[in-house]
Amino acid sequence: MSAGTIAVVGASKHRRKFGNKCVRAYQSAGWEVFPVNPHEDEIEGLAVFRSLEDVPVPLARISLYLPPAGTRTLLAELAGMSGTQVWFNPGSADRPVLEEASRAGIEVRDGCSIVDIGMSPAEFP
Repeated sequence: MSAGTIAVVGASKHRRKFGNKCVRAYQSAGWEVFPVNPHEDEIEGLAVFRSLEDVPVPLARISLYLPPAGTRTLLAELAGMSGTQVWFNPGSADRPVLEEASRAGIEVRDGCSIVDIGMSPAEFP
């Protein structure tokens, strides 16, 4: 049984990047993980989706690993996903992006989504 469903936007095949550490952390915690990256086909043995709209299941959580400009382009889509927690990981949003997200009705979770599940990124070298 899955602990939940999560899309990791900005997932990476490079194991030192936080977009990869997040995939591995959530996998190890029993979550059903959906990596999202338009430039990859497979990450950590999982099929990769080109965009959030391609993910075929409702999501409990979205974890963002994009630069602020990339995150800003997703705000309208994220605002339409009520009931989904959206984590703005360090580096994914600056203050204006977070303020814009709040105004759009997104419940802003500003912090590390890996830490939120009781793990540390350092556990995933």
